[in-house]
Amino acid sequence: MQVRAKLFALLRTFFVEGSVLEVDTPSLATTSVTDINIESINAQMGNSLGYLQTSPEFFMKRMLAAGSGDIYYLGKAFRDSEQGSRHNPEFTLLEWYRVGWDEYQLIAEVEALISEAFKTLNNSKITIERISYSDCFEQILQFDPHSASLELLQATVLNLGYKGWANETSANCLDLLFTEMIEPNLPTGLVTIVDYPVCQAALAQTYVDEKGRIVSRRFEVFLDGIELANGYFELRDAEQQKERFKQDINLRKKANKPKITLDEKLDQAMQAGLPTCSGVALGVDRLLMQLCKVNSIDEVLAFPWRQC
Repeated sequence: MQVRAKLFALLRTFFVEGSVLEVDTPSLATTSVTDINIESINAQMGNSLGYLQTSPEFFMKRMLAAGSGDIYYLGKAFRDSEQGSRHNPEFTLLEWYRVGWDEYQLIAEVEALISEAFKTLNNSKITIERISYSDCFEQILQFDPHSASLELLQATVLNLGYKGWANETSANCLDLLFTEMIEPNLPTGLVTIVDYPVCQAALAQTYVDEKGRIVSRRFEVFLDGIELANGYFELRDAEQQKERFKQDINLRKKANKPKITLDEKLDQAMQAGLPTCSGVALGVDRLLMQLCKVNSIDEVLAFPWRQC
């Protein structure tokens, strides 16, 4: 509890000094994310269905479109069926957006923030490294994830013993391979993986890299093999974003997952215009796990789910 309180103070000081405004967003809303890999916790509001928010992202983007400038959120988020050594259905999230920045400027700030936390609260230093997504796969699995066929990805997953994955998507196969084969082999210290496959772009922009491949401007940050943060050079094309949401909705339907409708208010904000910006969400509880050198998220929560 003492380390958590000190970390919160450090985070707020960091952003005050960086001229980033703290904002508050709703925990309960009428819409939620369409991402097929994230499930919301439902809440009954009279005769209407509401959702505990999985992140403040959509509300923060509405703020950005309205001219808020640089903003951050430090508070609770909720996800259904997430329990384990690194997951709790209610967790603390730090999310922030920098207007006019690209993903590499934001990565540098993430590195600075985490390094400062370890120096101040743990009296220790961490090593810092950046690796491309393709380099990870080529070193461990000897193929390029950007050009690998669906058949190759499915065959590789089946060879690992996941017999029920014969009809899985490229994105899901890559996720599994990254979790099972790449994460355990990441270097120690703070490692940022950049240039994710286009099928995992989510809400990130894409570009053509030096090898002529279309890749997403998405990054993830790992500390000693544990994922801490996920960020994007944010997609600004409202029509392209709407199309991605529709694809998510179709995938949810095929997988017999709960239906989530398009967030019309976010769409209106995107149509009005999102400024050029980069954003990142960081799991504060996982950062605390690393600061306190513990292996379970329960050890850094006053009241984990099993005690609620």
